[in-house]
Amino acid sequence: MKKILYILSFILILLFAGYTLYSSKPQNISDFDSPEEAFSTYRALEHVKKISKEPHYLGSLAHEDVKSYILTELKKLGLSPEIQEGFAVNEDGKLSKPQNILARIKGASGDKALLLLSHYDSSPHSANGASDAGSGVATILEGLRAFQAQGITLKNDIIICFTDGEELGLNGANLFVSKHPWAKDVSLALNFEARGSCGDSFMLVETNGGTGSLIAEFEKANPEFPVTNSLVYSVYKLLPNDTDLTILRKQKDIDGFNFAFIGDHFNYHTAGDTWEHLDLNTLEHQGSYLMPLIAYFATADLSKLKSEDDVVFFNVPELNIIKYPSFWIYPMLGAAILIFVALIIYGKTKSRINLQELPTAFLAAVISIGLAGGLGVGLFKVLTILYPGYNEILQGFTFNGYYYIVAVVLIGIAAFFKVYSIFEDSQELPSIMIVPLFFWMLICGAAAFFLEGASYFIILVYFGLLSLFVMIHVKKPFPILILIFCLPAIFILTPFIATFPVALGLKFLFISSVLTVLLCMLLLPVVGYYIKKGLVGSIAFLGALGCIGFAHFYADFDTDNPKPNSLVYILNEDQNKGYWASYDYVLDPWTQNYIDSDANQIKRWHQDTLTSMYNNVFTYINQAPLTVLKSSQVETVFDSIEGTTRYLRVLIKPQRKINRIDLFVASSFKFDNLQANGVRPLDYTDGKDSRVYNAFTSRQSNRLLTYYMRDNEPLELNMKFQKDRSPTFVMYESSYDLLANEDLSIPERDAAMIPKPFVLNDAVIVKKTIKLEYSEKKKDTISLENLRT
Repeated sequence: MKKILYILSFILILLFAGYTLYSSKPQNISDFDSPEEAFSTYRALEHVKKISKEPHYLGSLAHEDVKSYILTELKKLGLSPEIQEGFAVNEDGKLSKPQNILARIKGASGDKALLLLSHYDSSPHSANGASDAGSGVATILEGLRAFQAQGITLKNDIIICFTDGEELGLNGANLFVSKHPWAKDVSLALNFEARGSCGDSFMLVETNGGTGSLIAEFEKANPEFPVTNSLVYSVYKLLPNDTDLTILRKQKDIDGFNFAFIGDHFNYHTAGDTWEHLDLNTLEHQGSYLMPLIAYFATADLSKLKSEDDVVFFNVPELNIIKYPSFWIYPMLGAAILIFVALIIYGKTKSRINLQELPTAFLAAVISIGLAGGLGVGLFKVLTILYPGYNEILQGFTFNGYYYIVAVVLIGIAAFFKVYSIFEDSQELPSIMIVPLFFWMLICGAAAFFLEGASYFIILVYFGLLSLFVMIHVKKPFPILILIFCLPAIFILTPFIATFPVALGLKFLFISSVLTVLLCMLLLPVVGYYIKKGLVGSIAFLGALGCIGFAHFYADFDTDNPKPNSLVYILNEDQNKGYWASYDYVLDPWTQNYIDSDANQIKRWHQDTLTSMYNNVFTYINQAPLTVLKSSQVETVFDSIEGTTRYLRVLIKPQRKINRIDLFVASSFKFDNLQANGVRPLDYTDGKDSRVYNAFTSRQSNRLLTYYMRDNEPLELNMKFQKDRSPTFVMYESSYDLLANEDLSIPERDAAMIPKPFVLNDAVIVKKTIKLEYSEKKKDTISLENLRT
């Protein structure tokens, strides 16, 4: 009978882990027959289809079509949308002229507003933008329609803002918050985003203060499937990842909630970001957030959202969000330590704890964790050697990555059960359980001091202590009963095990294997009584090999899993030479037509090289035929010296259709003032005698700015600097028309290839040096006073 119960307990552990992942988002999809006052995923999907027909980045023809579509849909809702247009620049010097789409629904009070936020531009130049962020726009459009059908009387205004230029540098959000009068009315924002095409929609708080009031109000709104925790929030604050909502928080102290999903991360910013790949359960999950939140915050008191008090919070199945004040962290940790010591003493007096077992138990824990982690790291190293093509997926998560996650979970299980098979005597288990609890105490102690958001792991310790108490009293506890005490560990740790490598890439596979061992340690009150631990470990290891084998069959790129590749043509006008360049690690038949790996000249391009989101630089550059391209005209409009200061205005006018200009300047060059199209692309700090620009504190290489163009609008630079120095710029001007250039005759990729994201790709580039020596004849063209101001 005991054997059956142990087998049943093992099955239940697997079922509870599966249920944790299954129950986190809706499983029923609302269709066209849903009531008018209800959110319909299929109706929202129709918006996604229209928005994501083709790439619609700022400056593209499709961008205008998407803008017109959204304006029409807002008008259908009885709103009067408007366009906000203007130049905006981010702290990295990324400049563009976004066109935000705005609308407002008046409430009774009129002094506070709820902002519904997403962006409608796609990533340049090949992403269709279905998930990122067509899904966000569609969620808001369908949610507004359903909300209006409910006939709820508003207390607060509702502002709708679909930003532009988000993919370029959060430029639309910057423009809205700095220039639009409505920004001062916003008290709370709901931002809908995506970094993949499926999975749970995770709620992430944005605030400059404490999270206490925000989480309390979020709970009152009562969304059905909340997925959130304070650990991810704490990590998020330490990382440079920003959203539109981050700009609102930094510049206007606007609190808000981000909602985003990351599953199938390999589709992020690629041609694979299509409506066909968007998971309907995920879109339903986005709607399940918006509907209760818009209904609640449209009538709530938005003046009560600010708080200096933080809370520790997390979600579990069925119980939704559990939270407690952050000032409980140290008392809970201290109490757990006291209970832990008391239980050891109590177990010793009951002759159920033998301290002589602790060295062996400690060694077993260290070996199992080290073995699991080492195998996880080793697996990734082997994969990059066996499958060098994986390096082409810059997101770090491959099409077959889920097989590897299952594999490392099984490796963690195998490491745990194989190592702990030395403990077959159930009499030893209370003593053995001390070590896992000690390890988790250390984790909770470190969290309390360095990462408060992770402090809720102390809950796992308390249930572990309860299990230890039972183990001291009962030689062989009833496995199903004690499994109940292990459920919090399963509910809390399983999502992290499943999602860490998806979010961070396969190089973090080892985290999943280590977390699996740490979870198994908390399950010792159940699995520790298994008499065939070694057999379980062997089966798990064979399962891991099987998963790796399955992954091998899906390791090659094909039409379902296309290979990202890259190619650009560069005309070096200074040298009058042409070059082919690629960011690829492994050349394929398409790139090999132009790239000769034996003729690599990459060493000549280590400076002023166009870099990417992941700091990738060209891996191959070699000679190409020379073609005729008209580079931008550089016109000195005004040039004058007054005292020791030189005032210079330069206009860069494109002579062909281009999409962006990158300007590089020596990092040693200092500007007293610099404006690009009327905005300042550089941060500045107070110097002793003047305000001196600190140009490169957060820049890649020595890049001064990147200007993303719309309608070939010129770049105007107004500069002020010391007269004894003259700036020399290196300019790259790029157009996304490599495959359309008749002189270069580049064929289309085959169906098993897609343009590589996150890099300048499929581009025709002209590189030239611009030397701005003093030109006295230009000094009287424009009033000097204009440049001073």
